[in-house]
Amino acid sequence: MLNKILIADDEKNIRDLIKYNLKNDKYQVITASDGEQAYIKAHENVDLIVLDIMIPKVNGLEVCRRIRKDEEISDIAVIMLTAKDKELDRILGLEIGADDYITKPFSIRELKSRVKAVLRRTNTDSKKEGNKNSFVSDKLQIDLAGYEVKKNGKIINLTPKEFKLLKFMYNNINMVLTRDLLLDKIWGFQYTGDSRTLDVHVRRLRKKIGKDYIQTVRGLGYKFMNKNRSS
Repeated sequence: MLNKILIADDEKNIRDLIKYNLKNDKYQVITASDGEQAYIKAHENVDLIVLDIMIPKVNGLEVCRRIRKDEEISDIAVIMLTAKDKELDRILGLEIGADDYITKPFSIRELKSRVKAVLRRTNTDSKKEGNKNSFVSDKLQIDLAGYEVKKNGKIINLTPKEFKLLKFMYNNINMVLTRDLLLDKIWGFQYTGDSRTLDVHVRRLRKKIGKDYIQTVRGLGYKFMNKNRSS
């Protein structure tokens, strides 16, 4: 089955350019010219959205925020597209739950490469959902297939990015995961700035699941620690 991509941008020439090139790569492509349309069309079995931050009616950041809160479509991949090249905009978009970030002007080759990489990751994650892997300790229970985490028997509310980070760390239990690797796997881009985006998510995870599970490896990154793993 072909992946379905939504292009949400108020500039028709950009929509048409992206649509033409992605259709040539055998993707199904639909378009939206404003944020309200984008959110509505996101419910049409879309796999990925190329979403302009400055789109009218409802801006791209708010559209992304709504998507991540909507259980029906919260797992859709999102690539933010914007003319702004400010670190704050990039960090905010990734904090909200975007999978990648491309700045205008961009090359079609770069966009196609990012689309392919994001879809490859999300498609791989979808295949893994059927494994029914679970983690159980005295206090913490992680159900990967059920997208559920419990502490002392009570459900913990995690954001999509927090769960994705926890899942990747759990699937690589007892392994040192560098900051660059985690940023690339979870946020989908080669990070060139500081690591505060990752550190903020790790700090929130520790607060929610307990501080004993995620170990800081100074100068390298993090490691998920526990010997009581079951599948």
